[in-house]
Amino acid sequence: MKKNIWQKQDDPEILQPEEPTLEMENEIPVIRETSTETPTTVQTGDIINLVNINQVYEDHGHRNVVCKDFNLDVKDIKDQGQFITIMGKSGCGKSTLLRYISGLQKPTSGDVFIYGKKRTNKDRIPMVFQQYTSFEWKTVLQNVALPLILKGVPKEEANEKAMEMIKIVGLDGHEKKWAKYPILSGGQLQRVAIARNLVVNPQILLMDEPFGALDTVTRKQIQLFLRSIFENAKLDPTVIFVTHSESEAVFLSTDIYILDSGPASIRHHYKIDLPTQREDAVRYSHEFTDYVNKLGMLMEDLKNERKKG
Repeated sequence: MKKNIWQKQDDPEILQPEEPTLEMENEIPVIRETSTETPTTVQTGDIINLVNINQVYEDHGHRNVVCKDFNLDVKDIKDQGQFITIMGKSGCGKSTLLRYISGLQKPTSGDVFIYGKKRTNKDRIPMVFQQYTSFEWKTVLQNVALPLILKGVPKEEANEKAMEMIKIVGLDGHEKKWAKYPILSGGQLQRVAIARNLVVNPQILLMDEPFGALDTVTRKQIQLFLRSIFENAKLDPTVIFVTHSESEAVFLSTDIYILDSGPASIRHHYKIDLPTQREDAVRYSHEFTDYVNKLGMLMEDLKNERKKG
């Protein structure tokens, strides 16, 4: 992972693991599934470890087991950011995993590790939601600067850094507008949320179906914007993203995890071998179309298996 321009990382570097090869069939890429073995130890070079996670909800004597001994490792790959997408049917636990990492929810049992250390309440991991979360009574600049103000950064310095981030997310000229609809469009409001979360220079950014309420054109535009942020050398967080869209997952991701439910488990883990610099033209390539079709078939198979069961 690249270094953050405002935050020093003291985590030890590790060698980049070999990626699975991409086999070709008639010049069309074949998604190569990687191992989904459960972890045995927490490595200090890992970004995130979910270890033996159990989640049980009880309601009038009925036990709903969402997670049972669930494990997930997110490795820190040297000099490379990661965009990890989690997919699966509604109710399989995708958003719950993000809440564990962010600290918004604690599992019934099990441990969450961030950079090899057990997660504590002092860990601040931002999360972007599907719903618009800007403070409507504040301007765009005030919204973006707020996390810095809360950390005790002087107002002038906070506003200066907030303006840098506002320019990065393409909202320069809107900083004095109220952060509410219809003064700003849905796509602009989500950019405000992303800027507010990135301004504190997180190494991890969580996104729970952030574009689900956007129209198709705006959604594609903001996907391009998010990829440009991810590809920016000065801002290189590990992004963990939840979506139901196969095409969105393929366009954005370096890795895709597909979860099964009842209880949650990693059914598939795939590497997406598309160019690091992704322009809109990538969507029309044979490789992209093949990835999307194969993911669609996997999701459909998963749904049909649950029906038969």
